This record gives sequence, C-alpha cells and structure tokens, in this order.
Amino acid sequence: MGKFVIRTVASGVKFDLLATNGQVIATSEVYKAIASCKNGIASVAKNAPVAGVEDQTVEGYEAVKHPKFEMYQDKAGEYRFRLKATNGEIIATSEGYKAKASCVNGIESVKKNAVDAEIVEE
Repeated sequence: MGKFVIRTVASGVKFDLLATNGQVIATSEVYKAIASCKNGIASVAKNAPVAGVEDQTVEGYEAVKHPKFEMYQDKAGEYRFRLKATNGEIIATSEGYKAKASCVNGIESVKKNAVDAEIVEE
C-alpha cells in the first residue's frame, strides 16, 4: 500500500505519493497551508483511479477529458506525467523517466496506490 507524505518546505507544504517500495511516484505543488495540501491529496485519491491517459509523445495524439494523466517528454527528452483534476488543475507531477514504459508504469502505480494510501505528516 502506498502513502502520502506531507512535509514542510521553505515556501509552504507539499506531498509526495510513495509506492509500496518507498519510491516517490508523484509530487504536489507547494501549498500555503496543510489543509490545502490535504485537499490536494483527496483530489489525487479521487481522480487518479478514473483518469484516462493522454499520450502527448505521439504525433496527432487524441485529447482525453479531465481528469487525466498527460504523458509528455521534457526538454531533456525524459518522459514525465502530470495528473490533472476535473477542473484542469495540475494536482500531481512525476519525476523524469528515461523509458516511456517506465512512465506508463508510474501512472499505473499512482492509479493503484493513491486510492487507499495512508497520510503521514513529517
């Protein structure tokens, strides 16, 4: 089972979603308050399992309705994803992956782990 870890950073609070093996699979923006951060976690838990995947790495990709995972390549050529809520807001992002298959696995891991992940404050 995954877990959301809330921690304080210089400019506010943020969360990381960790897989069962302890690896970070998604990260949030920085929130001003813990309550807002917890709302972000609830949004990820609600949207991730039902979100479609929009593969922006292929030419002429098909647009997917929100909520969705957008898979794309960054300037360094690494594969990344961002999870967008029903309102189009980005609620979680990934690290960079060298292989597209690893990025797809990351998305599947978020879908699986976000649902009943415990919330821990550090």
